[in-house]
Amino acid sequence: MSEPGRTVGPVPPQTALVTKLRAVDASDLDAAAAAHRFDRPVGGAGRAPGRDGRIRPRWRRRYTRWVVVLDLLAALGAAYLANRWRQVPLAVILSVPPVAVFAFTLGRTYEHRFLGHGSEEYRRLVGSGTVLLALTATTAAAVDSGVMRTLTLVAVPVAVAGSLLAHLLARWVLHDLRRSGLCHQRAVAIGSERSIAELVRTVRRDPTGGLKVVGACVSRADSERIEGVPVLGTPADVLGAMAEQAADTVVLTAWSDVSQEDLRRLSWDLEGTGVQIMVAPRLTEVAAPRMHVRNVGGMPLLTVEEPEFTGLRRVAKACLDYSGAAAGTVVLLPVFLLIGLAVRLSSPGPVLFRQRRIGKDGRPFSMHKFRSMYADAEERLSQVLELNESDGVMFKIREDPRITPVGRVIRRYSLDELPQLLDVLLGRMSLVGPRPPLEQEVARYEEDTRRRLLVKPGITGLWQVSGRSDLTWEETVRLDLSYVENWSFGLDLSIIFRTIRAVLAREGAY
Repeated sequence: MSEPGRTVGPVPPQTALVTKLRAVDASDLDAAAAAHRFDRPVGGAGRAPGRDGRIRPRWRRRYTRWVVVLDLLAALGAAYLANRWRQVPLAVILSVPPVAVFAFTLGRTYEHRFLGHGSEEYRRLVGSGTVLLALTATTAAAVDSGVMRTLTLVAVPVAVAGSLLAHLLARWVLHDLRRSGLCHQRAVAIGSERSIAELVRTVRRDPTGGLKVVGACVSRADSERIEGVPVLGTPADVLGAMAEQAADTVVLTAWSDVSQEDLRRLSWDLEGTGVQIMVAPRLTEVAAPRMHVRNVGGMPLLTVEEPEFTGLRRVAKACLDYSGAAAGTVVLLPVFLLIGLAVRLSSPGPVLFRQRRIGKDGRPFSMHKFRSMYADAEERLSQVLELNESDGVMFKIREDPRITPVGRVIRRYSLDELPQLLDVLLGRMSLVGPRPPLEQEVARYEEDTRRRLLVKPGITGLWQVSGRSDLTWEETVRLDLSYVENWSFGLDLSIIFRTIRAVLAREGAY
């Protein structure tokens, strides 16, 4: 949520959803519920009580309503399409949208802990749609109805697909608003100074997560602020701190000295307020699918599965690599020819640039790119070493004098990397993976950093969609290691789509 007087960044065109969420998030707070629960006045914005007295961010309720409206429209469009396929009674057409939304509601798709967070929202949407499809198909077979068969073959699948697209669109709008400082859960963190500082840095690094730390409760504090967040007292003062900051979330950080008994009493004190309690484990960069909660003697234990580098997931990744690279090479062949001609005519030298890189398990290979520098760039490297802007083992210059005019254009849109599709077809690289390092970079790797070499390097990756050349060395390593630890088929697809957006926006490219 934006602070008073703060100027927020640009957002996409003002769609109805964007406008409504902005207005709600910037509105004044009705503090009656918070004052009643915490027995003191509160300040803040955008949080109003429900009829049951529970505090709920108003943007969240409005966002849920708009997603439901989008689902209704998707189902209505699917019913109309089914009617075009085969004549369907008007009553049946009008019944499809509420039935679809009812099915999604039974599948708990609209619960705030799923809506707008992670992949569980999409899994529940598809699961609810699958159940609805099965029931429709069973009914069609039982009554031998042409109308039911039309609903089974057309209306339900199209409605589910349309709802998936609608949820993706709504998520994109929500993330963009969060990057502008809006639509966040306001959290008070409890723990040590170190763990709270790590939490604050983490949530600021990913504003799309929807969490904003607005206060800290620390047993022993050396300063009045931690990473700019005010210290509001000790863990015993958390209720007052939440009232003061109009918070709707409590985060118990790692390395906290809050006992299990204290945490249980806190949950009792917050019972019925609508305040969410989060407990941060002493783990970082571990994806949710690798973590499972197991109850032993009444104590929840977090089980962490080891990363999977083999099996069906690896086969699926290989299929995505080879099919995607083959399709991309065929579709982009005219672009290959035009860029090759432009490179050839712009400066003397070969069209393709080959460079020795280190691949999976430390095996070297020749990586191909369209030449974007003058032919003597390697010989002139010693002349520009002092201009290096990287804070780590990588070498990068924002205004490298060795880059040709054509090279600047193709680098801006990452077109110089298209020949790496051939490296994917040769089995040396993957569509998605860690950045392919140079030999001299690998020689300076620390032990942990070498885990980047457990998988094939990629044309794109988390580093590509998170800032590319604007990232520090530490951030690049963190993202690459996160990918190695948590890679999946769904993650690869997500990164590919995000790469298209990053390339078109020219984010971090030079």
